[in-house]
Amino acid sequence: MNILIIMADQHRIDCLGAYGNPDIRTPAIDSLAADGIVFENSFCASPVCTPSRYSFLTGLYPHDHLGWGNTSSIHSGLPTFPKLLREKGYKTKAVGKMHFTPTYYDLGFSEMQLAEQNGPGRYEDDYHVYLMERGLADVNDLEDQVKEYREQAPPHYWESRGAIESNLPESDHSTAWIGEQALTALGQWEGDDNLLMVSFIKPHHPFDPPAPWSRMYDPDQLTILPGWTEESFTHDLRMNQGFFDHSTLTEPVLRKAMALYYGSISQIDDYVGRMIAALRAQGRYDDTLIIYTSDHGEYLGFHHMLLKSNYMYDPLVKVPLILKLPGNVAAGSRRDDLVSNIDIAPTLAVQAGVPHSFRGCDLTRPSGRDYVYAEINRGNHAMLRSHTRKLIRVRNQDMSLFFDLENDPLEMHNVYSEESYRAEVAAMTAELERAAQRDSALDELEAQSKAVTELAGKAGKDPEAAYRWFDERMKQAGYGPRS
Repeated sequence: MNILIIMADQHRIDCLGAYGNPDIRTPAIDSLAADGIVFENSFCASPVCTPSRYSFLTGLYPHDHLGWGNTSSIHSGLPTFPKLLREKGYKTKAVGKMHFTPTYYDLGFSEMQLAEQNGPGRYEDDYHVYLMERGLADVNDLEDQVKEYREQAPPHYWESRGAIESNLPESDHSTAWIGEQALTALGQWEGDDNLLMVSFIKPHHPFDPPAPWSRMYDPDQLTILPGWTEESFTHDLRMNQGFFDHSTLTEPVLRKAMALYYGSISQIDDYVGRMIAALRAQGRYDDTLIIYTSDHGEYLGFHHMLLKSNYMYDPLVKVPLILKLPGNVAAGSRRDDLVSNIDIAPTLAVQAGVPHSFRGCDLTRPSGRDYVYAEINRGNHAMLRSHTRKLIRVRNQDMSLFFDLENDPLEMHNVYSEESYRAEVAAMTAELERAAQRDSALDELEAQSKAVTELAGKAGKDPEAAYRWFDERMKQAGYGPRS
């Protein structure tokens, strides 16, 4: 069996044709859905990039793997599905954004060709070496992701919320680079037992697709997504004012952001189509297990917000999940049971016939869950959700939320303190506390020495040289030097 995993970053679940979006054009991903299983209630374990990715690989919640932040690491002794498959003889490779610390941390991928975005990884990865060799800089991304440049960003950046056509040509954009590396990797497959994980940086902000994808959608023709409100909720602003001030978001600005966000997704979809075509040309498509998913979602107007880093409302914590099994088993089916990205690791182990100790569920069977759990901020902000109720518990209790999803699916009316829901809040709080308990068996492992290893030939790059090179290019673009 061969395995292809395609991961996007910050992809809101209803921004796919397969999930009912009337405007976005995603024919390739929709075709995967037609050949596979679509999960309607798929959630990430943490709506933060790195913690979610570690959960995806280990089948553990952040309170167990302890990779709480975007510059965090996890214990090298933790099992991951790439490690298990590699030990079984799989040829394992990762292309694109992994968001590990260290950048080339060996968590089971024997080869890594990386394109990073946030933190030091962008000065150590393969994609930015590629840009340097061509005298190019991803200016839009730098001005959005690097604090010193963002403070100097021009007015149009702030007015558009960073939704701007990329300064890079299409062929040099990160989506194209990742997609081309993925196609090359697929072309190198021999026989069976290949695992390729392709992880796109986009549609994560800034929403900066290159032309022609930046011009694919007319903002005025787009349907505003469910959950948009004319103004921000006070409790949302109290939680976080936003990467851009949520309270000043307008519908025209949102529409423009949606148009470029959709363009980014359609560009990814184009490469998904090329990967499918490559597998078909090799006669491998039918027998390849393919997953399409995302590390977390995106508000995109929900509750008058953009991007992420607020309450774990559904558009943020839900993620698309399409599973195409070998032989296209259960093709065209849709499931509404509660599933999590901690379920990916056990599913792949079972499909590969590898004994495992992962704690999640096998996605080829109904999960049987009554609740799904997620957490951020070292567990000080946690969510427990059933099909009909949602508890968001915050350490500061008067900021906690409870929603009756049967009567309030868009999470508009907080009933946390209402007498008629008190018993339900108490019951779900107790269940949440059980879900948040750390597995004591992991304490012994954590006490052991943590030997972090990087892939041979990838460590020892000169990030300082890359740092200086990109700083010089930003100077040429009108930005002052970083401190």
